[in-house]
Amino acid sequence: MKFMKLGNRPDTFITEEATRIVISDVPSDLTIQINNISYLLHKLQYPLLPKCGLLQRLISDSEDSSNVTLNLHDIPGGEEAFELCAKYCYGITINLSARNFVSAFCAAKYLGMTEKVETGNFVTKLEAFLSSCILEGWKDSVVTLQNTSGIYEWSESLGIVRKCIESIVDKILTPPHKVSWSYTYTRPGYEKNRRESVPKDWWTEDISFLDVDMFRCIVMAIKSTNMLQPQLIGESLHVYACRWLPEITNTGLSEGSTSQVEDQDSPDRKQRILETIVSLIPADKGSVSVKFLLRLVSISNLLGVSPVTKTEILRLSGMQLEDAALDDLLLPNRVSNDQTLYDIELVQTVLESFLRQWKRQTPTDESLSLRSINKVGKLIDSYLQVVSKDANLSVQKMTALAETLPGIARIDHDNLYKAINIYLKEHPDLSKMDKKHLCRILDCQNLSPEVRSHAVKNDRLPLRTVVQLLFFEQEQGNTMTNIKHRSSDQTSVVRDDMNKLKLSTDDRQSSIGKGGKNYDDKFQLRPELSFKIRESAVQETRKAREIRDEGISEIQHSNLNPHEKARERRVSGKTHTSKGRER
Repeated sequence: MKFMKLGNRPDTFITEEATRIVISDVPSDLTIQINNISYLLHKLQYPLLPKCGLLQRLISDSEDSSNVTLNLHDIPGGEEAFELCAKYCYGITINLSARNFVSAFCAAKYLGMTEKVETGNFVTKLEAFLSSCILEGWKDSVVTLQNTSGIYEWSESLGIVRKCIESIVDKILTPPHKVSWSYTYTRPGYEKNRRESVPKDWWTEDISFLDVDMFRCIVMAIKSTNMLQPQLIGESLHVYACRWLPEITNTGLSEGSTSQVEDQDSPDRKQRILETIVSLIPADKGSVSVKFLLRLVSISNLLGVSPVTKTEILRLSGMQLEDAALDDLLLPNRVSNDQTLYDIELVQTVLESFLRQWKRQTPTDESLSLRSINKVGKLIDSYLQVVSKDANLSVQKMTALAETLPGIARIDHDNLYKAINIYLKEHPDLSKMDKKHLCRILDCQNLSPEVRSHAVKNDRLPLRTVVQLLFFEQEQGNTMTNIKHRSSDQTSVVRDDMNKLKLSTDDRQSSIGKGGKNYDDKFQLRPELSFKIRESAVQETRKAREIRDEGISEIQHSNLNPHEKARERRVSGKTHTSKGRER
């Protein structure tokens, strides 16, 4: 950190109770009141008035010119900043750095210590120090910006905030191989790789010390340039959240990557920090990890953030749920009146958000969409296997989460069966109704043969489920038997037809051999039909002949004259009479 030294006289300010006095042979004739401290100073013996335009105006307006008392309670930076300006006027040695620059600069501006009052005045020297030293350094710019929070309005109006932010953003956008200044980076494993290269996120830890408004301005400025990867911006949000929201660290998100602050912030300030972080998350998928998002969801319930913020966190978490690992879902339950170990309702809410987005999307490749929901289904079933060991987990919560997944999400029900079996084992006093309620979500037809074989012998399952398993086993066995029989019959018919075809072919070849003549121009070799097909063909032919004979008979009858028709009716009647007698 760079310093600027002004003055060469020793410090002659002493304190007597609430009074600051300058040791001098000349009696004091000017009293400055700032808050609860009184400064006994001199008007003309020392160049206090010639350097301060404000004091000149105030004293000129005073009625008593011998001993003047002025109140400067609203001076930016308070009594410490005023004392720096007073010591500069008295020629007393002062050291300026990024830590006290802001208060000194604002106080000097307030007192009117400008070029209009005296050439080479205090403000001019401070401006030169800002441009040539503070803004040229990395940590100096960050510390200076950090110190503007106490007197933000003055700092903003004087351009200190804007200049520091521009300097910081410009250095962040510098390629890592060109970074030559010192920075804070305490991540695990960095010491081992210190000599190799500068990490891309070298800047994230230093700006995490800033106030949330300063931090937001920097991140917004970085995002507007589109020069950094979204993952780097997401990492800066992660580091900032770990520093100012200890609840995230308590869930195991941070592994000591940043030094933690004391948990003294008010809930309102934490809520504002969380809402700011969520508003700064880049829209790109994967800019922040799903682990980080899930923990933001967890503490959002605790801090009571706005509905808009909570909806956005749930949307981002659902969008990346398929990338989550099992450990990411094992969030501790923060609800005081709920004795379960894990926050199952949170996982169910995020799952519902994922399903809403999954249903709305129109992927170009349906296989990718199916793979995505199958991956989530496997993750949730694995999560159920872990939480089912909780003795305080109710059947209703267990089934509610399991039933949230649609049928297409599960390739099979093997993992779901394992979760149910673990739950039944850990809850031996479960009632029959609860067992039925739990096992109704299990589809016996979607179990593998190995798991189904285990389930049939599982005495923890309700009798109704076991009966369903046995019925499905028997039905599947009968189906397989019928398929085998049907396949055997069809095979025998085809074999007979092939044998007959072969026999006819042999006869044809023998006839050609004997006569020496081929009769292909008169006859065609056709395979003999099976018995059922032949019988059907004979019946169709017989029926066609009967229809034909009836038609011919009607035509012949219509051509007879009346005498012949009467004779035919008499003959026909005799014939029917004789047939009746015979019967």
